[in-house]
Amino acid sequence: MNRRGARPCAPTPVRGTKMNFSDQEHFPPRRKTRSVKVGRLQIGGEAPIVVQSMTKTDTRDVERTVEQARQMEAAGCEIVRLAVPDIEAAKALAEIRRRLPDSILVSDIHFQYRFALMALDAGFDKLRINPGNIGDAEKVRTVVRRAQEQKVPIRIGVNAGSLERRLLEKYGFPTPEAMVESAENHIRILEDLGFTDTIVSLKSSNVKLTVAAYRLFSKQFDYPVHLGVTEAGTEFTGTVKSCVGMGMLLAEGIGDTIRVSLATDSVEEVRVAYELLKSLELRSRGPVVIACPTCGRLEVDLFKIAAEIENATAHIKMPVSLAVMGCAVNGPGEAREADLGVAAGRGNGMIYREGKAIRRVSEAEIVPALLEEIERFVHDKTAGVASTAPALEPEPVPQNPLNVLP
Repeated sequence: MNRRGARPCAPTPVRGTKMNFSDQEHFPPRRKTRSVKVGRLQIGGEAPIVVQSMTKTDTRDVERTVEQARQMEAAGCEIVRLAVPDIEAAKALAEIRRRLPDSILVSDIHFQYRFALMALDAGFDKLRINPGNIGDAEKVRTVVRRAQEQKVPIRIGVNAGSLERRLLEKYGFPTPEAMVESAENHIRILEDLGFTDTIVSLKSSNVKLTVAAYRLFSKQFDYPVHLGVTEAGTEFTGTVKSCVGMGMLLAEGIGDTIRVSLATDSVEEVRVAYELLKSLELRSRGPVVIACPTCGRLEVDLFKIAAEIENATAHIKMPVSLAVMGCAVNGPGEAREADLGVAAGRGNGMIYREGKAIRRVSEAEIVPALLEEIERFVHDKTAGVASTAPALEPEPVPQNPLNVLP
């Protein structure tokens, strides 16, 4: 098998998030994988890490499924996966494809090779199957040949909760070695048929098992990997587990596409995925909100201000860093480093744009004033206008608490 090489990362940081050191001194480069085309996107190779999620509607309900897919895409989802549990769901795929002609759609199929053929007939862009569980050799050959003819890739999805009995008997319980061996068995079936447009996932609800399996696989194969911590949990616990597990791997240069799995709306999965990638400077989309955690120095209602700013800017797709700070210690510095920000004090706030203090407003005016400046900033950048508000003269000097000690 081909071993994976390495290539340098190419992050696109925005103002206020850029590192002041060379990341390549402290982080390994992103691992080199072969490139697989999924619809109009590339996964692996030099392509950006792709964000995907899964509909949670009954696929047989075409109206609700299409509506949810559109909501996911509006949030930034680049690949939409649908479960195909029965023949009625399989029959609905053609109409879903017709209503979503520009979407990149994946059918998630187990056991029934006929459903895979129906997904291919419907024009789906990728199959999520395990070739070892969709029937005998002839059925597998039929699906693989059709996928080859239509240039449709296949994702092998290994899950610790559904490993083959033979592997459980061999290893005693799910282990990284068992998961990688399962993936290798499925890969061999496809390679024996001359099929290599393959993406692989190795998921578990256990973070350490997930990380170890992906690490082991990545040492042995150059197929692109789909990262995820499966059955991660509710919105809160699942977000933590997903970000810890995938964050470790992404920081090590492992991962070509990701799906955050949460027991909540798919749109939230997409939002978390982008925040994870943005935190590692692997993708740029929408605002990055830098907010003070608050302490006893706080003299404004920063929780309310930060929440209102985040909610009101959720529609913005352009990368922009926003600092919402609550005191004079770190506030001016953080606000100055961001594209836009506010450093709040006793009942008022100083608005900053691109390093300059431009407006002092009352606490009640902070949110509308900052939103006004954000909209102006986005408009100017979109239009290519290099306009900035005049800086206040002289610029306010942050108060140093040590100066007021007796």
